[in-house]
Amino acid sequence: MLKRSLLTLGCLGLSSLASAATIQGVVQDDAGLPVSGATVQVVGTRTASTTNAAGEFVLPELSSDDVELHVRAPRYMHKNVHVHGGDEALHITLDGTVMEVVDVTGLPWHVSQLESATPVTVLQGDSLRDQQSATLGDTLGKQVGVHSSYYGPVAGTPIIRGLSGPRVLVAQNGLDVGDVSRSGPDHAVTAEATTARQIEILRGPATLFYGSGAVGGVVNVVDDRIPQDTDTFGQWQLEYNGANNEPVVQGSVNAGAGDFAFHVDGFWREADDLEIPGYAEAEPDGDSTYGVLENSAYDSQGATIGGSYLSDNGFSGISVGRLERTYGIPGHSHDGVDVQAELSQDRLQFVNEYSFDHDLLAEAHFRYGYTDYEHRELEGDAIGTTFGNELHEARLELFHQPLAEWRGALSVHVKHEDTWAQGEEAFTPPSITDSFALALMEEKHFGDWLLQLGARVERVEVDASDVRLDGEAERGLYRVEQAFNPYSLSLGTVWDFTDGYNLAVSVSHAKRAPSATESLSLGPHLGAGSYEVGALFDIVANDAGDWVVNFSEQPLELETSNNIDISLRKFAGDVGFVAGVFYNRVDNFYYARATGLESESGHDHDHGHDHAHEEHDHADDEHVDELLPVYQFTAADAELYGFEGEVHWQVTAPLTLRLTTDYTRATLRSGGNLPRIPPLRAGVAADYEAGAWKINASASHYFEADNTAALETSTDDYTWVDAEVSYALPLLGDARVYLRGDNLLNETARVHSSFIKDIAPRAARSVSAGIRATF
Repeated sequence: MLKRSLLTLGCLGLSSLASAATIQGVVQDDAGLPVSGATVQVVGTRTASTTNAAGEFVLPELSSDDVELHVRAPRYMHKNVHVHGGDEALHITLDGTVMEVVDVTGLPWHVSQLESATPVTVLQGDSLRDQQSATLGDTLGKQVGVHSSYYGPVAGTPIIRGLSGPRVLVAQNGLDVGDVSRSGPDHAVTAEATTARQIEILRGPATLFYGSGAVGGVVNVVDDRIPQDTDTFGQWQLEYNGANNEPVVQGSVNAGAGDFAFHVDGFWREADDLEIPGYAEAEPDGDSTYGVLENSAYDSQGATIGGSYLSDNGFSGISVGRLERTYGIPGHSHDGVDVQAELSQDRLQFVNEYSFDHDLLAEAHFRYGYTDYEHRELEGDAIGTTFGNELHEARLELFHQPLAEWRGALSVHVKHEDTWAQGEEAFTPPSITDSFALALMEEKHFGDWLLQLGARVERVEVDASDVRLDGEAERGLYRVEQAFNPYSLSLGTVWDFTDGYNLAVSVSHAKRAPSATESLSLGPHLGAGSYEVGALFDIVANDAGDWVVNFSEQPLELETSNNIDISLRKFAGDVGFVAGVFYNRVDNFYYARATGLESESGHDHDHGHDHAHEEHDHADDEHVDELLPVYQFTAADAELYGFEGEVHWQVTAPLTLRLTTDYTRATLRSGGNLPRIPPLRAGVAADYEAGAWKINASASHYFEADNTAALETSTDDYTWVDAEVSYALPLLGDARVYLRGDNLLNETARVHSSFIKDIAPRAARSVSAGIRATF
């Protein structure tokens, strides 16, 4: 109703502009040859035209003679052109590039990743299909600035520039996925890459667009579940992964007729325990056998249906999806019984986008998402602990008509999140988080300069009614209510200082409210192998090592980040590159600090204990459980800085080389290092295409991780090598059969950012085969 009322107000009382002339012209390359198949779109509208074989295009009559065109074509840099009057034919020249150029949907600006002031990586098409894995973190693990938390093959969240959890938002079509992966490394991300069209990675603070939970970056999984046109297209894939005997089946299709469009997708995968190197034993015949990561099997399936009603100036659509996943939790057992996780998620999403020809309102975008998530940890047939999350999220963006060539939007963003946990390992109490935000985003071209400005203010309220300091349920319950007012400011510019080059600079000031996990945790977090105490509490210890927990007398502070990004880009010619540096100064950075204390587990295995209030003196106990290290969420001042780079070189027509590197250094300003920060990495990849054949190979070297935090161990270096060969089948159109080898050197590769690196190295040498196609 809110959306409809706002749109009605925008239509009523706003007079239409006078009719203007038709816009026409030709698009050519830098050699003067026509570019066919280029899309010429009027920014802020759905009006577009495609160039013919002669590079010519014609746009229908528009309601304004002052418009901005966005021109894009494969293998060319995108271009924005201002048009003042439509009588004169346009001649638009596009620069060719070896870099893949993709429009970014996760930003309000109509730009590609090479035109944004904010560092962005986009993975799509064959590049995305080649990198697909069972977890989102592993799918993105080769991208510049991105690593995985790696909880074996069963769970892996993206780490961006050393930051993850409550600082990195995983979104689907611009809205929070609504799972509980941000609260623990053993909780799987529910965004599925197999059915995605593209995945966008916003490196650095993205709070202006997504809120304070995105101070470290955003991973936006974009799919076609809500169709925007009636074109018929789709894709399918069959694969067998030898590392864990995993079959994968997935596909999607979009179609339409008249004013209606429809979508359906689905996937299924099932895997045995992962084969790993490092634990091999010699058989009597002298042959080696691979070790196995126990309790790492999984199965997962999901399906989504969607549909839209289309009109000349927009569309309204809805999608409904179901995801189910069951997986073992490596290293987690109770009394000798392996613990498994069983999750389910129902997700509904509604999108409404319309353009207007009025004096003030140009476009209105409305998105609403509802997610019902439940995660059960099973001890045999018994349910141990259950986690749940119910999320309502809505965002309305109102784009105004150009004002002195300034383009922008007012955004209203609302979230209501109800998170709860029940059971002996419920280390955080149930809580309700409500947030409301207003944001204003503006941009303007000044000749060779593009300026982007933004500001956002939020209200975040957290209500937890069952906070315990006592182990008995009937006593020691408290209600904690907290309110925060974080805000963000952003300034970015892109300077096209000479043909084929640009320089991007982005400066931001962002505040973040501590998450419920960071503030309210009090109990064993077995997935992390620790006993966690939130920042809301103080640990009082004595010389004998006994300790108790009380409420802290110090109020929680907002985390404040001041970030600068500088990127130099070359995109014209046979060699292109992006080289960037970043610096992030953070006040009140919340992190899990090792206290040196220990807590009992309450189970006859290698994990935690839930009576934090009691004094810990067990010398007279007949039986002492194995102990968990105690970590206290602490606010401290920190610095994170580093560099990222990638070079693309078209050596010959069939051969392309790509060089990449990234590095993040994360320290406390008082001295010491932040834990689990990925090490320096450098890689090289080669793609060779000749006729129906395509070959790609890559090698990435992960250097030794020795900048460790207190009580953290270093991790050895390793080199990861993989290769794939594929062949296009002439009888099936765009179908390709492929054979892929991973970890060809059979390295024992331990991920420094993993909580279980000591027991769970990456997979052993393996071979996968499959067939995939698009239509």
